[in-house]
Parts: sequence; structure tokens; C-alpha cells
Amino acid sequence: MELRQLRYFVEVASREHVSDAANELHVAQSAISRQIANLEAELGVELFEREGRNVRLTHIGRIFLTHTKTALKAIDHAKKQIDEYIDPERGSIKIGFPTSLASNLLPTVISEFKKRHPKIGFQLRQGSYNFLIESVENREIDVAFLGPVPTEHPDIIGDVLFRESFYALVPNSHPLAEQSSVNLTDIHDESFVVFPEGFVLHQLVIDGCKQAGFTPNITSQGEDLDAIKGLVAAGIGITLLPESAFNDLNPYYSAKVAIQNPELKRSVGIIIPKNRKLAPSEQVFYEFIKDFFSILQSFQ
Repeated sequence: MELRQLRYFVEVASREHVSDAANELHVAQSAISRQIANLEAELGVELFEREGRNVRLTHIGRIFLTHTKTALKAIDHAKKQIDEYIDPERGSIKIGFPTSLASNLLPTVISEFKKRHPKIGFQLRQGSYNFLIESVENREIDVAFLGPVPTEHPDIIGDVLFRESFYALVPNSHPLAEQSSVNLTDIHDESFVVFPEGFVLHQLVIDGCKQAGFTPNITSQGEDLDAIKGLVAAGIGITLLPESAFNDLNPYYSAKVAIQNPELKRSVGIIIPKNRKLAPSEQVFYEFIKDFFSILQSFQ
């Protein structure tokens, strides 16, 4: 069984078409077909069912694909470890982040890191809360920024970098826009604009309001920060967002109002896999982030 055969197998399985896989891999279709046939002969099973020009995984083929992907990720990680052992300053890091941290935290820390390690590259991936956790677990992403930080996950190490407060976002035409702060109980009759169910910021708003003794009246939903802010600016309702989400707030359309009694906060931090050693460049980045925020906290 050769590494080349496994990579060919995964590419054909993902496209369900030998010709498309050949074009992507820049090899002859006959070469891929031959290597797949050799792999099936060695395993003693058929991995694909042929349907004209298309192919479809057999039941055992689907099982083999799952394990093959895991094995290839481990091999790629091992190769990365070796490459970066030779020169840790030429590595590449896959970083995940949520929408709420995209406009301020992420560019700040990457800019500062690049000043010290200009040759280390980045691949950035935005995603939802659960997606980022699963991607770190599955080796799709090396490290991820997240809020709130999971601290009891069996396969994830979470480091809290700081805690931030939630604020109310209201239209400029709203009476609350002139206030510096508001008790959460005073907005129980308001219409709320929130992220859809399944988004962590949706649940944080629900939990915060329930903590104050009421269930929010959700009238509209948006799947990203721009949509949420746009709906609020249009006067559709109000929302609750963490402080990092207000970096690009346009005061002409809406206002940020502090929340009191109870004060709502979330933790923000970085997560790494618990059962896999970080590559050298990833470890450099991880230690830099912890030191960077430790220094920031000492000045606050």
C-alpha cells in the first residue's frame, strides 16, 4: 500500500469521478485507475462501484475513507513537524476564528506576531463556535480563537485570554440611545434581533436575559454581525453583543449602551488539541498569544 494510492483514493472518493480527480491531481486518468485497482487488489475488496463515468464508494469504501483521511492527516502533521524542526521560522499555521473577533482581535495579534516572525505563514478560517472546536479536534485547524472558552472539553485545551462585557445595541432613534447604561430588566419588553438558534451568541443572549428574569421577545434573526447591526440600525429591534463586536460601529445609525444589573460577560481565548503535540511554529504562536495577552492584562 503506497501513500500515492491513498491520496488518489481520497481524491476520487471526494469527487466521485476519476477524470475530475485526474485533472485536479495533474496525472493521467489511466494512472489513477491503475493505482486504485492495485489498492483494491491488495485490500481484497472493491472500494468503488462503477456507474458509467462516475464512481460511488461501497460500504467498506466509506469505512476505509474515514480511516484513510485520519492517517493522511497524521502523516501530513508528522511531515510538518520535521520541516519545522529543521526551520521553525518557515512554518504555516491554520487559525480559526469567529465573526465577533474578526475585526479587532485577529488583525491585532497577527500583525504583532508577524513583526517578530515574518516568515511564518497563516491560513485563516472563519467559522461557527462548534465548527471551530470540531475543526481543531479533527486536525482541520491548528489553533482557534473562541468565546466563550470551553474549559471542560475532553479533547480540547482552552486558555482564557481575557473577559469582555456585553452591551446593548440600539437604534439611534431609540430612547435608550441617550443613556450611558441600562438595567437588563428594563428592556424585557423590547423586540430582539439575534443570531439563529445554534449560534453561541444566540444562546448567550437567551441565558443573559433569563438571568435577569425574562425570556427575550425575538422578532428577527441575522446570520452575521453586519446583518444583526443592519437590522438594529433599521429600527427592527435591539440586540446584545460582546464588546469586541463594536469595533466598527457607525454612531450615525446606532448606539452602544452598557448593561448593568446583571452585568453580562464572556471569556475569550485560544484553543488547541489536547491529544496532539503542536508543530514548532504553532507552539511559537501559541506561546506568543498567551504572553501577549498576559502583558496586556498587567497594564489594565
